[in-house]
Amino acid sequence: MSGGLVALLDDVAALARIAAASVDDIAAGAAKAGAKAAGVVIDDAAVTPQYVSGADPSRELPMIKKIFWGSLRNKLLIILPALLLISAFIPGVIPFILMLGGTYLCYEGAEKVWHKFFGHHEDKEAPAVERGPGAESKVVKGAITTDFILSCEIMVISMNEVGDASIWARAAILVVVAIAITILVYGAVGLIVKMDDIGLHLAKKESAGSQRLGGLLVKGMPAVLAVITLVGTVAMLWVGGHIMLVGASDLGWHAPYDLVHALEHPVAGLAVVGGILGWLVNTLCSAIVGLAWGLVVMAILHPLKKVLPFGKKDGHEDGEARAAAAGHSSGKPDVDPAG
Repeated sequence: MSGGLVALLDDVAALARIAAASVDDIAAGAAKAGAKAAGVVIDDAAVTPQYVSGADPSRELPMIKKIFWGSLRNKLLIILPALLLISAFIPGVIPFILMLGGTYLCYEGAEKVWHKFFGHHEDKEAPAVERGPGAESKVVKGAITTDFILSCEIMVISMNEVGDASIWARAAILVVVAIAITILVYGAVGLIVKMDDIGLHLAKKESAGSQRLGGLLVKGMPAVLAVITLVGTVAMLWVGGHIMLVGASDLGWHAPYDLVHALEHPVAGLAVVGGILGWLVNTLCSAIVGLAWGLVVMAILHPLKKVLPFGKKDGHEDGEARAAAAGHSSGKPDVDPAG
């Protein structure tokens, strides 16, 4: 009897070890997949604050909450099942979907660079063309639509990183990635858009230190948003370009990626800093490829946009909707202490 009990306990312990290993595998897979999607995540965090910029401060967090739940529904109820079905029945399509998403990232990043240097500033501040109770819903819908595109790319990149796992492990990993990234992005967005309010609250404290910190937060937020936008743009070009290089190599066109490897080889062997320098060379080359490919796509799409009945300017054309909710242009207004 005691021997049977010991054997049973051994079996339970073995099952526990297997379960723990599975959890570790899922956590490791989620971390690996999430790291590869980091560039898109940064851009998602950089884009979303624009949708609540200028809105009534009391409505900022409720709007972000609606966008958060819309994003989570997109990932878990639409994108995840579709990707699992594709990976199970037509896995050969995944690389092409990935390259399509990479092309989108290159296009978006290149367009941001182009408008930064050659765009017309008046295009960035769309007039308020619609006001009233429906404006907020329009803003939220536009934000969720844009998030859907970015979420697709995040999930496809994540799926590609764990393609060797079983379908159930892939499902578990992607659920973890979807929930973790959505919480990360919209937690950061909530903190960003309320940072000036936190600064104003601190500025009203009696403590001189609190007042200084509050003033720095209020004055520093435009610079923080500018840095986030810059990092997001670079990340889009880097990730998009890298996807295109790897995809082209996988499809048989090895020359571009072989050239990148040849450029990073001389510095990769250096002691201590070799790994970092090799990564920087690879990243810079990927970003250059992403910018070049994005400009090519722009040259093709922009003339078509003038004759085809879809879109206005780019993937973030909802400036008018944001202006509608704010009652003025989509730029972040000066914060009213009374608000």
